Amino acid sequence: MQNGVLIERVEYGATGWRLGIRPGDRLLAVNGRSPCDWLDFRFEVAAPRVSLHLWREGVGAYRVETAKDWDDDLGLGFRDPLFDGLRTCRNRCLFCFLDQLPPGLRPTLYVRDDDYRLSFLEGNYVTLTNVGPADVERIVRQRLSPLRVSIQATDPAVRRRLLRCPPPGEILPLLKRLVEAGIAIHGQVVLCPGYNDGDVLEATWRDLEPLVPGLSSLAVVPVGLSRYHRRGLAPLDGAGAAALVEWAEPHQARLRRRWGRAVLYLADEIYLRAGLPIPPAAHYDGFPQWENGVGMVAGFLAAWARQRSHLPRRHPRGRFRVTIATGRAAAPVLRQVAEDLGAVGGLEANLVAVPSPFWGEGVDVAGLLTGSDLEAALAPRRTGLGDLVLVPGTAVDGAGRFLDDVTVADLAVTLGIPVRAVPPRPSALRRVALGWEAQR
Repeated sequence: MQNGVLIERVEYGATGWRLGIRPGDRLLAVNGRSPCDWLDFRFEVAAPRVSLHLWREGVGAYRVETAKDWDDDLGLGFRDPLFDGLRTCRNRCLFCFLDQLPPGLRPTLYVRDDDYRLSFLEGNYVTLTNVGPADVERIVRQRLSPLRVSIQATDPAVRRRLLRCPPPGEILPLLKRLVEAGIAIHGQVVLCPGYNDGDVLEATWRDLEPLVPGLSSLAVVPVGLSRYHRRGLAPLDGAGAAALVEWAEPHQARLRRRWGRAVLYLADEIYLRAGLPIPPAAHYDGFPQWENGVGMVAGFLAAWARQRSHLPRRHPRGRFRVTIATGRAAAPVLRQVAEDLGAVGGLEANLVAVPSPFWGEGVDVAGLLTGSDLEAALAPRRTGLGDLVLVPGTAVDGAGRFLDDVTVADLAVTLGIPVRAVPPRPSALRRVALGWEAQR
């Protein structure tokens, strides 16, 4: 760690502040060790006595020591949890969505992270292809659990074909080592027809099932293919999706009898492509794979059912027209929401299923809609959009930017009416549609 790590924040009145540490100081070592990330720092400062080696501009190196409670993190804040830099992905996966991005997007979208520390800290899925014995020992020693792992297949040859990386070693022995050490694993299989479906998927599951309950969950998600894909993969079609549901259900029933939960889950998109009903919220056992698009529809519908009873008889403004714009995959789900809102006196709610020419026919999820997609779909309807347009909050970043750098404000100017990006929470959707709460 060159020149230490910059301390960006020191909580006023915290132990670090009382020790004289200030923003702008650099942390060189904790208990004689140079931490490579926030996890190392937190692990070291859990000791009852802590010695810090620091550096300050104009002062130079200095040391402080303190006795403390184990859960006192000293109140120090850092800009980045990875002090020694991000571990980037060395794979060239056949299905990688980053390789399907067009040129010219903002640089951060092209960053290939494959860092097990972000798997623990932020829930990112990692392949573990760049994890060595020392990393495994650290994971076990510091109890970095749970981890989210992109497994894809347990057959080494199949996994190597999919990941297209230097010989990654076998994933199954590594998973066994972690599980035996008490590290919980949430796994993922990105299903690529012709590669890891059918008999390969069945073999993968036969290998993984003995790891339950250490394998806390496994999600099967369909490969996403944009119009920029050039590697010959085929999308999962309706018949293939229906076959997946038929394959999974007996396994899920057996697992539920033994463990009290399904463990093996299919992405919502699989049921939608198959034209089959989404399982109820109880099927997802607390939604362990929520951010992977597993159970979101069921959770949303269950939450909306609770919101329905809070709808007023009449809209507070007397007459109000709202347009709900979403991706084609989510449109069938939101149709009931639009109908329920339309039953409020004076409120007209219209639903627009927005295609994505930016990405192509293979991408239809709301979270990947771009500003240009929304402009193309909504501008021709400008006179019928009403008083407010609602767009998916999952499609914008913290600055209100879509992936193509069009902003919500830009879209509002183009359409000539207010536009709100609404978080994927039924309560937020209800309140914004009724004009009770402004959401960016």
